[in-house]
Amino acid sequence: MKFEHILAEINGFGRFQVMIVLIQCVSRVTLPAHFLLNNFIAAVPPHHCAVDWLAADAFRNFTAQQKQIVSIPLEQDGEHSSCLMFSEPPFHLLNNSSKINTTDLPAAEPCQNGWVFDNSTFKSTLATEWNLVCRSKGMNKATATIFFIGVMMGAPVFGLLSDRFGRRPLLMVAYLSTILFSTASAFSLSYIMYMAMRFLTGFTIAGISIISIVLSVEWFDIEHRTFAGIIVSLDWTVGNLLLAGVAYLVNDWRWLTIAVTSPLLLSVALWWWLPESARWLIANGKTEQAHVYLQRCAEMNKCKADFTPETLLDAVMGEQHRKYTLVDLMRTPNIRKLAICTGIVWFGVAFTYYGISLNVTGFGLNIYLTQFIYASIEMPGKIGVYYFLNKIGRKPGEVGTLLLTGVCLLINMFVPQGLWVVRTVVGVLGKGLSEAAFTIMFLYTTELYPTVVRQNGIGYTSFIARMGVSLAPLVILLEDVWKLLPSIVFCAVAVLSGLVACLLPETRDVPLPEFIDDIEETRFTQKPKLSSTQDL
Repeated sequence: MKFEHILAEINGFGRFQVMIVLIQCVSRVTLPAHFLLNNFIAAVPPHHCAVDWLAADAFRNFTAQQKQIVSIPLEQDGEHSSCLMFSEPPFHLLNNSSKINTTDLPAAEPCQNGWVFDNSTFKSTLATEWNLVCRSKGMNKATATIFFIGVMMGAPVFGLLSDRFGRRPLLMVAYLSTILFSTASAFSLSYIMYMAMRFLTGFTIAGISIISIVLSVEWFDIEHRTFAGIIVSLDWTVGNLLLAGVAYLVNDWRWLTIAVTSPLLLSVALWWWLPESARWLIANGKTEQAHVYLQRCAEMNKCKADFTPETLLDAVMGEQHRKYTLVDLMRTPNIRKLAICTGIVWFGVAFTYYGISLNVTGFGLNIYLTQFIYASIEMPGKIGVYYFLNKIGRKPGEVGTLLLTGVCLLINMFVPQGLWVVRTVVGVLGKGLSEAAFTIMFLYTTELYPTVVRQNGIGYTSFIARMGVSLAPLVILLEDVWKLLPSIVFCAVAVLSGLVACLLPETRDVPLPEFIDDIEETRFTQKPKLSSTQDL
């Protein structure tokens, strides 16, 4: 009796599965809040140099506008500079500034006494806390990069440990450690301390990201696996929508960090009702524990379970009790090809998605409104993905969404900045397609890797993905070299990864592989479809 048959017998889509999804949705809504938190806590409000000589008695009766004119030079676009100040006041500018030759102006110099920030939108951000602007603006972008480097490092570690010790205990470790490090980052006393705590937050939250989706999908039968992947990914959309609202209400970066972390306290309490993956237990010879969870599943789903712990040993066939590592992803031809291709595709998916998502100020709209629009487009997109995956399949879906994302990025390169409505529409469409590619790839990867190395595979691909995410904020800085360069890079990577996705096998209606031998044998490419009413 195969495990897929067991799930079909006890209903692989019942109350038990709904319970698993609902329990984990609490923690999963915090993921986008943390992953996109830098859009708000690292936002750079309008600012200009703090000029000490403006406090002299000679300027006592000057208006704010007059003080700005005699202290801050104009840039080529006619706006006052954010990073330069006059070395001495050019009073003649107050008379007829339009006719003043640049040679008549005093020398401009970098800010000497800090900056004055506009706090009408943000009460405080990382930029205002530690003056991460102008020559230090790269340090501000680095706060996002260091978080994603943490995610990149944490993903393979949690993947390895959860394949070794189980999904459930490592999920609790991820919950508690994320709460600890995220709260510590909110109370950081220095930039260095913040960077360290943010890295550790990324390291531990990676465990929530990769374990939660695998634990959910492994409890669903073949017929409803697509639904499981999509419904779990909707937590990300809900979290995105909530982030826009919470960030609008909480405009202090420290309290915002605490606010988006607080749902994990409820997740810790709900964890006690969360079951371990029966697939993992059986694959590791723990049939007694697996039998307990399967019996509980049968009871909640009001089905009769006609199997014993002994018969569960036949549910998976292969090398049982062996310890698997990341090295096993490269030992044999098919698994090696799978690892290389999924790694490239994941890099492109994540690099492109976050390249768009971390540029919420790039279309001329309010940052909160842009975040809300970006999140809103994900909901219909994911519903469309669900029907597409069921009818067409994973591979054409992944290839199509990545290539179309590249097309949207290409179009926006040629749309003038003044046509912000057109740029926003195309940008939102590209964001929706990139999110669809992300959603498909999470489910696709879970189905491609066998149970014994599934978390290792997810951890490895998440490592590669976060490598791409870590580079995305830094690539945006290339606009200082050439305005279109970041868009060209994101477009090229999206198209390349879409072409590589053509090399992956289709997994629609295919039983989840249990062992590496399953994907090395040709029978893995066949598509036997099991239903809950099939004779066992």
